[in-house]
Amino acid sequence: MTLAAPPRQRPLSRALLPLGLMFLAVGISVAVVFPFLALFLSTEVHAGPARVTVFLIVSPLSGVLLSSLVARASDRWPIRRRILIAAAAAGLVGSLVTMFVRDYWVLLALAVSATAFAGALFPQSFAYARQILERDNPGRAAMGISAMRTVFSLAWVGGPALAAVLLDVGGFRLVYGLAAAMYALAILVAVIWLDEVGTPEPGAAEPEAGPATAVAAPARWVLPVTIVAFVLVQVPMTLVVQALPLFIREDLHGDPSRAGLILGLCAALEIPLMLALGALTTRFSLRLLIVLGSACGIVYYGIGLVAPNLWVLAAAQVVNALFISAISGVGISYVQDLLPHEPGRATTLYTNTFPIGAIVAGPLLGLAAHFGYRSAFGMATALCAAGFVLLLVTAVRRRTVAAATTAAEHAVR
Repeated sequence: MTLAAPPRQRPLSRALLPLGLMFLAVGISVAVVFPFLALFLSTEVHAGPARVTVFLIVSPLSGVLLSSLVARASDRWPIRRRILIAAAAAGLVGSLVTMFVRDYWVLLALAVSATAFAGALFPQSFAYARQILERDNPGRAAMGISAMRTVFSLAWVGGPALAAVLLDVGGFRLVYGLAAAMYALAILVAVIWLDEVGTPEPGAAEPEAGPATAVAAPARWVLPVTIVAFVLVQVPMTLVVQALPLFIREDLHGDPSRAGLILGLCAALEIPLMLALGALTTRFSLRLLIVLGSACGIVYYGIGLVAPNLWVLAAAQVVNALFISAISGVGISYVQDLLPHEPGRATTLYTNTFPIGAIVAGPLLGLAAHFGYRSAFGMATALCAAGFVLLLVTAVRRRTVAAATTAAEHAVR
């Protein structure tokens, strides 16, 4: 009797190449615009501080709301590829209009509609990648997601510098023109190379599901607690980045421009570390990597709290890069594993933790201005410690339930 050969897995690189180009385009489109948004509103639109603040709060909140609605639809119907095309088209329209329009209210309306919809492109790209990787090479799905997140980081290494050059050469029209070109490239990639994927199997079991239903049921709190934990560890990333130039000037008595060197060093370290952590996902559990990564955040911000000079802070960027690589790279797969049959919702829940964290960081920066910018590292340490505790509790719970599920499966057999 001849045994049928098992289906051959497609090479991981074949699935990742068009997705990598998509992520590069999405990353550059965001990286050339976002760092200079406040400057654009102040100098080109002539918006006052109050209007700039309203814009910077309303815009991300609209993105969170709209991307959440899109996520629900993307998991219910087989339309993820069409969503990618539509979101990129919305970004293209938004960028083209912003090239020429300088009316505050028109731009605000654009921010809560087209630009907010374009924000769904990032989580939906990860959700699409998850489905493709699960279909073609499920054992290395987490590694593939980390690789895609690395491409996005690469875009952020060069994007702001490229935008600065374009600002000197031709102003914001060139910057938004480049963003429009990147959205157009994303549309082409989706139309030419990406296939539509079906809806995830509704019967797919979460790691905590299975025969031991009675044990798994109480673990429903794991998802919301995990999301809260990610918000807690995301807040310090924005808070300390915003406070860093002022901390260097006021507390370390150095040149504030050194903050750029510190952040650039961290970004450069993130890329190989993110790839390395992605490779480790094939050997170690995501729970372990996430918990250890959040512990690195406590260590880094604790070092910043007591750092006597810039060199100590620079040396600590290795720990900071480990922290960011784990939370930003492995974190996506970690949340996706909690909702394996809803990759759109899972990825959106994770990506929404960053804008929410950024909004929370605003008033904390105001407190740091009052109590001294070194206190920003103190607040960051406390927030990371709280996030670490929640991630540890949920990780232990998931491991306990997984063990009970395995034991129940053996009993059934």
